[in-house]
Parts: sequence; C-alpha cells; structure tokens
Amino acid sequence: VVAIGISCGGPQTLTKMLPAFPSDFPPILITQHMPAQFTGSFAKHLDEMCSMNVREAQDGDKPTPGTVLIAPGHSHMKLKRRGIEIAVHLDAGAKVTGHRPAADAMFDSVARTYGPRAVGVVMTGMGEDGAAGVTRMSQAGAWTIAQDEASSLVYGMPKAAVAAGGVDEVVALQ
Repeated sequence: VVAIGISCGGPQTLTKMLPAFPSDFPPILITQHMPAQFTGSFAKHLDEMCSMNVREAQDGDKPTPGTVLIAPGHSHMKLKRRGIEIAVHLDAGAKVTGHRPAADAMFDSVARTYGPRAVGVVMTGMGEDGAAGVTRMSQAGAWTIAQDEASSLVYGMPKAAVAAGGVDEVVALQ
C-alpha cells in the first residue's frame, strides 16, 4: 500500500501525479488536509482524471489494487486488521498535530498493519503533520519518500519529515 500525506498545494500536485499510475497499481491512501464539504467532490474530480478508481473512503473499505481512497475531511483514515483482512476505520476523534484528518494518524496505522509492505510519502504542505508518522513507518520497515523543495508548492511537511530522520529518499514530483 502507498500512503500519502499532503496539504497546501495538494490538489494541484495530485492532479499532476495520480493520472500517471496504471489501473492495477497497488492501493493508495491519501490524507489531504481539506474541509469535509470538499473531499467527496475532490475524489470525484480525481476519479474522472485517473485510470485508478478514486473515491472518498468509507468505514470498512478494503485497500485493493487499482483503488485510491481519500480521507474524508471529518475523520482520520486509519487501518485496522480484522482477522486476515485490513480495512479502513474512520475516526472522528481529536485532532492530531492540529488536523483532522491527519497524515500522522494514517501513517501510524499503516506502520502497524502493513509494516515493510508499505510506502509512505510526505508531499507539499504547511506544518509538521506526517513527520512523526512517516518516521514510524520507516522504523517498521516501510520505504519512505518526501517531495523535494523545488517541486513543493509549500515545503513545510516534507522538510519536517526529512528533519525528523524518517525519510529514505527525497524526490521531485516528476
């Protein structure tokens, strides 16, 4: 699974990046800092552009190849293991690092459920959300990536992730 945390500049960045992935790409989970009234229509907009199926995550969704799940603006998107299956659990609890949804909440759950079978990506955005969680993903054996400063519209979140020491590779959006 690929887990992406993104904020300011995210819509423009994701519309450039996601259409490049083939329809059978591994599942992608995205926490985009965005108000609840916009995440559903944002997912529909991305779905029209992509060969992958993009939709707003719902409680119980299973990450499957060819699917992109966008965290709804009202809840953290976490993963929970149910027997041998892994499913989305939406958590409307307290904000994490000042956000709901928070990339840190998603990354923590991906580290616990997928460990080394995951990739964590911190992209353009303001603040430090994602830095601690992507570090935990790295500690669990996941490959971790941060977007570089030159291609980030706001180099806050990727910079914080790199500074936290949990990033394996820094790459340009291209």
